[in-house]
Amino acid sequence: MLKIRLKRIGRRQQPSYRIVVVEASKPRDGRTVEDLGSYNPRNKPSTFDVNTEKAKAWIFKGAQPTDTIAQYFVKLGLMEKPKKGSTKPSTEKKTKENKE
Repeated sequence: MLKIRLKRIGRRQQPSYRIVVVEASKPRDGRTVEDLGSYNPRNKPSTFDVNTEKAKAWIFKGAQPTDTIAQYFVKLGLMEKPKKGSTKPSTEKKTKENKE
């Protein structure tokens, strides 16, 4: 399964990140399939630059963004807000009304 996630770059105590498409089983800083952009949390305000066309194409192909990336993609309008919580039906006990 392909994931869209952050790859850490930069010196110690000075992190910056690349937004990459990578196989889910690969390590965080391992070989990537494609670079989509960059994220620098050290700037005020933090910068998030992404190639939206490439990102949409990878999402269409089935790549799953991580939670952090999904938050930024929602802000950019690339995807809808992901649903959180259980999708199972309610387990509340149903009561029958007394017939009189």
